[in-house]
Amino acid sequence: QVQLVESGGGLVQAGGSLRLSCAASGRTFSSYVMGWFRQAPGKEREFVAAVRWSGGSTYYADSMKGRFSISRDNAKNLVYLQMNSLTPEDTAVYYCAARALVVGGRADEYDYWGQGTQVTVSS
Repeated sequence: QVQLVESGGGLVQAGGSLRLSCAASGRTFSSYVMGWFRQAPGKEREFVAAVRWSGGSTYYADSMKGRFSISRDNAKNLVYLQMNSLTPEDTAVYYCAARALVVGGRADEYDYWGQGTQVTVSS
């Protein structure tokens, strides 16, 4: 069983930054891919970024490149999402997710999910 707990969401003004964290527990993650997704009201869950535990290769949705950065701390079993230059369109619940071996860009490809953390960007 894998447990994922997100933190770091909140209210921020447009142009500001936030760093989200995802604490992973329950098993070893060396072969896992960790992803961040987001879901705004009335919209589908959207891929943001992913990182491999082993090696640290990163992957981004095209619209997130340059503003968002994903990283992981293997020693602490933490995954981060650094978000810069935020706009009101970034307002959503942000979810951490995990799957084995293969990077995926769809929510239905991930097996484990956190409860989500709300990010609200005011104009």
